[in-house]
Amino acid sequence: MKIAIVHEWLVTYAGSERVLEQMLACFPDADLFSLVDFLPSNERGFIKNKSVKTSFIQKLPGARNKHRNYLPLMPLAIEQFDLSGYDLIISSSHAVAKGVLVGPDQLHICMCYSPIRYAWDLQHQYLSESNLETGLKSWLARWMLHKIRLWDCRTANGVDRFIGISHFIARRIEKVYRRDATVIYPPVDVSGFAYRAEKEDFYLTASRMVPYKRMPMIVEAFSAMPDKRLVVIGEGPEFDKCKAVAGPNVQLMGWQPFDVLKDHMQRAKAFVFAAEEDFGITPLEAQACGTPVIAFGKGAVLETIRGIGGDNPTGVFFPEQTPQAVIEAVGVFELQQANIAPQACRENALRFSPERFQREFVDLVDQEWDRFSEHRRQGVM
Repeated sequence: MKIAIVHEWLVTYAGSERVLEQMLACFPDADLFSLVDFLPSNERGFIKNKSVKTSFIQKLPGARNKHRNYLPLMPLAIEQFDLSGYDLIISSSHAVAKGVLVGPDQLHICMCYSPIRYAWDLQHQYLSESNLETGLKSWLARWMLHKIRLWDCRTANGVDRFIGISHFIARRIEKVYRRDATVIYPPVDVSGFAYRAEKEDFYLTASRMVPYKRMPMIVEAFSAMPDKRLVVIGEGPEFDKCKAVAGPNVQLMGWQPFDVLKDHMQRAKAFVFAAEEDFGITPLEAQACGTPVIAFGKGAVLETIRGIGGDNPTGVFFPEQTPQAVIEAVGVFELQQANIAPQACRENALRFSPERFQREFVDLVDQEWDRFSEHRRQGVM
């Protein structure tokens, strides 16, 4: 069986690249395709130093740093990959990768991180954050996103089996494409985060400081609780907003290397997380350290954190993205802290190990291939 794996773009090692890494561990002989590949030579280990077949966008001006600006060309670019010689195509898609052209004798499995967020339910948020709410550029952006939605729906028909990274995303896939999706949670390197039962008297939040992460809101909440200490790790466009509302009990550390982040995760009494995420790896990394999580109760965190009131709780949820809701959740946590065992947090995180991902992914591919092959033999495909 000849296998092709199609990834959106290779420029860094982030969430979807961790999934890609495990896919390649499952199928090391697969050929790899990507719209662009700008990984430096010393960071190619996770793709097993494979050569990557890229699209024409690779050679366009500014593609190295501004590849996202070529979004209007990406549907055309992804359709130019000639995959006719492959039996199995696995697309690793949060934008356009699932739009590759396949034939009736090819099995196409899509690992879908989300339908294109900025073209569907998050369009208005995207336009607002990009200052594209009014004017000619706004209407051009809206027309482009409209055309992408039409293309996105059409290309869903070329996928034989969708995999969603959470039940939250599976519901989004059903809403957008009217297709069922099998849920396989992404891998989390829990072995890289050592368990520590003894905690210190501070809270931690860590993230890229972009608007949807709501970092200034967390800082504002803790600034209103001067008896509680908050450590903030991360940088980004929202850093100045965090600095403007930070009280003396809030320590803004900016960007820190992995070892510093991990050390703080191990020592913190709780990790605070305010984003609505499709999956969310950081709260699981905190739990792997034995650290409870105080999180906004929407999105996939409802699947990765066990709230107070259930068996073996690992955290507390707050219902709204407001400073007051965070303050109240911290109060609940301090009252219930004795009921949240660090060992329970660790055991919950272990459910998301890379080994579990590999087992579930290979099992699904094998099942789909057997079904596909049987139908093809019977001539019913």
